[in-house]
Amino acid sequence: MEDNQEYLPSASNSITVRLMIENRPGMLAKVTSAIGEYGGNIGAIDIVRAGEEELVRDITINTRSDEHAQTIVEEVQGIDGVEVVNVSDRTFLLHLGGKLEVESKTPLRTRDQLSMAYTPGVARVCEAIHESPEDTHRLTIKSNTVAVVSDGTAILGLGDLGSGAAMPVMEGKAQLLKEFADVNGFPVCLDTTGVDEIVETVRRIAPAFGGINLEDIAAPRCFAIEERLKDELDIPVFHDDQHGTAVVTVAALLNALQVVDKRLDEIKVAMVGIGAAGTAVTEMLLQMGVEQIVGVDRQGAVTAERDDLSEAKQEYVEMTNPSGDDRTLSDAVEGADVFIGLSGPGVLDVDDLKKMAQEPIVFAMANPKPEIMPEIAYPHVAVMATGRSDYPNQINNVLCFPGLFKGALDCRATDITDEMKIAAAEAIADTIDDRSLTADYIIPSVFDKEVVTRVSEAVSQTARDGGVARKRT
Repeated sequence: MEDNQEYLPSASNSITVRLMIENRPGMLAKVTSAIGEYGGNIGAIDIVRAGEEELVRDITINTRSDEHAQTIVEEVQGIDGVEVVNVSDRTFLLHLGGKLEVESKTPLRTRDQLSMAYTPGVARVCEAIHESPEDTHRLTIKSNTVAVVSDGTAILGLGDLGSGAAMPVMEGKAQLLKEFADVNGFPVCLDTTGVDEIVETVRRIAPAFGGINLEDIAAPRCFAIEERLKDELDIPVFHDDQHGTAVVTVAALLNALQVVDKRLDEIKVAMVGIGAAGTAVTEMLLQMGVEQIVGVDRQGAVTAERDDLSEAKQEYVEMTNPSGDDRTLSDAVEGADVFIGLSGPGVLDVDDLKKMAQEPIVFAMANPKPEIMPEIAYPHVAVMATGRSDYPNQINNVLCFPGLFKGALDCRATDITDEMKIAAAEAIADTIDDRSLTADYIIPSVFDKEVVTRVSEAVSQTARDGGVARKRT
């Protein structure tokens, strides 16, 4: 048996096992008992074929990991009268052939339709765009299409796996844009890690897109890439790992502070993990009025007294100006009202929680294993949130980027400003009305259809108010 009991069985690690079972009383019970004994959750049981002497069944099982799944299969295989015919990984089956395809919006069944969609009729549209380049937005897919760009150097929590391995994630990002906001997304995975090459490539393909979503590009290169592209392009550029995380984190914090009746300008925040996402969260909190933030990395509190800081971390110190008394994570959390973790598993313990201020808020967002498991933290905190879907209060970027891009595209924004991000955060938070707000419901579900509508409308209006929208109505 595995030691990783904190990982709950889930569909992301589910398998379908096809079994040939002797057709006699009690056999199915033996199989299901073995699966349950070894920690598997049974989803569905289907009969594939029934015979007088044997039955063929498909059993769907949620497991914790590949190793856990293998253990369950081996135990079932060891039951007398049971043969494992086949094992299918449901996640891999979903990805076979990719998760995206191109669909035509108009039928091509007659000569007339063909002559309008393609030659000769299409030539007239080309000439119109040549005469008025702005018509590209009105007459092509550009107006509702985002490039999802990655070099594969920071894939999820897995690190640098290369551009090919980034494809499933970028496909998923594009799929989320389409499913949640009806925005077209296309994965663009680049076989280079050079800042100049990435910027030049994206600049050259930009005419086909209404926006650029940067994804899974390692720090500090991601900062330079985004900054340069924002300067060079007249379409929105958004690094979701940074700003999407910041927007949703701030949205959750706004509601959490309502639960504990505290204000942004009076809280102390311990920020553990100050990479791309942690820096973006910090910047947004400062913009919204938080005055006390202490950053923490692997070596401890990030303060001016340290002589081992990179240029980015020196800038972080100047931005936050923490007290020199904070030297360790334990020092940083002492008296803190809020802990925000974007680091790694198990860095926070109960003793740390006990040092925090009254009614502490803990956002432990490392995935898949957070900085402290909710079951351990619950007795000592007022509000708990993670990045996982199997606990309340999941802080998930899906709440931000579909609606944000929809809003930016709808008004043909030239940029995504700080004010637009704040508007998105407030729109997400406001999706939950005050009567429904509780400690375990501070952030809406990713499946709440109202989120995209609220975010897109808020982003569009803020872009118009800020003068970065080319389409005024």
